[in-house]
Amino acid sequence: MDISGDTAMVTVPAGRVTLSDRRTARSWPVDLAPYRLAAIPVTQERYATVTGQRPGGTEGDRLPVEGVSWWDAVRYCNALSAREWLAPAYRIGPDPEADGVEWDASADGYRLPTEAEWEHACRAGTPGARYGPLDEIAWHRGNSGERVREVGGRRPNAWGLYDMLGNVWEWCWDQYDPEVYGTYRVLRGGGWFDERWSCRASVRRRSHPTLRIDDVGFRVALPLSSPAV
Repeated sequence: MDISGDTAMVTVPAGRVTLSDRRTARSWPVDLAPYRLAAIPVTQERYATVTGQRPGGTEGDRLPVEGVSWWDAVRYCNALSAREWLAPAYRIGPDPEADGVEWDASADGYRLPTEAEWEHACRAGTPGARYGPLDEIAWHRGNSGERVREVGGRRPNAWGLYDMLGNVWEWCWDQYDPEVYGTYRVLRGGGWFDERWSCRASVRRRSHPTLRIDDVGFRVALPLSSPAV
């Protein structure tokens, strides 16, 4: 697969994934229809092309964009959809913090993956904590030189998805636990400054949707019915 253009989308088959949370010792199964997921996280180059902005503290077209909030990621999805003449997936009120955001599941535009979609895609049919030896598939604290690395520099999983573990954490659509943490959203995958333990398919992290930090980025998803390629 050619990922040099930063637009490759991988078709992820239908399946079932069981999510779990160590804090509450709770687990729950989720059935998933097929969907498409970007082969790599959104890069600095792609983000700049779509938004005209280069956030974060690093420069390099092939680096994953970082220093982006959940709200930034949602707005990027809508901007990319408009650029490609697709129906935006998100309806955002004039005051996002007060009005919130709604996901139009019937839209054919770009969106963030749910955390179930993210974990199902990360595992790529494998039952273990990782889809391969960690140093071969991920940039983490032990091998990154404590800095973000270019996308696609490690081996992909069986479905052709790169950097699902390590390099940058990835925003997902879901709220982490609204009864306890309010609007906090889910982050998945581990990052370049994380120890090996955090770079596992099941690890969940949470943060406020306005957080911007140098090890958090995102990748985009599409419904299978979308005409976008």
